[in-house]
Amino acid sequence: MSQLIDALLSLAQVGRGELQPIDLDFSYLVQSVASEIAAANPERTVRVAIAPGMRAHGDPRLLRVVVVNLLENAWKFTARRKRPAVEVGPYQNTAQPTYYVRDNGAGFDPAYAARLFAAFQRLHSDREFPGTGIGLAIVHRVVSRHGGKVWADSRPEHGATFYFSLPGKSG
Repeated sequence: MSQLIDALLSLAQVGRGELQPIDLDFSYLVQSVASEIAAANPERTVRVAIAPGMRAHGDPRLLRVVVVNLLENAWKFTARRKRPAVEVGPYQNTAQPTYYVRDNGAGFDPAYAARLFAAFQRLHSDREFPGTGIGLAIVHRVVSRHGGKVWADSRPEHGATFYFSLPGKSG
């Protein structure tokens, strides 16, 4: 219950306060979060590939929240893979700076992709993959506050890719 309360508070907090956007080294931000997650999960080895030189324009505190939620999801949903892998990079097929987080985990039925970004909408049972069902709603709220979009692509047992755009100066 305390996890759920904390998650709801996080969801409420990302909708408040003024954005403090800056240009930042997005590759460094992703690497620091990935290192923290790896240190918190020493029993697992996950191959993480992060594109070098990515830049972003946004509120660094809130973008960190996006990265934490997306990487923690990737870590969680690759738990049953012999060789878990996560990749983060720039997505070049859009007019706005766009990034992706891809994993080789459990995946999901793409017919339900739109539901992922609403609070409490889970596509896997809590027994399979524990969680609160708030993380992707937080990602959606933060990206929306930056004027961007978030979407996902997947197939069951073939991993998932989450994309998000951050309109601004950097790419």
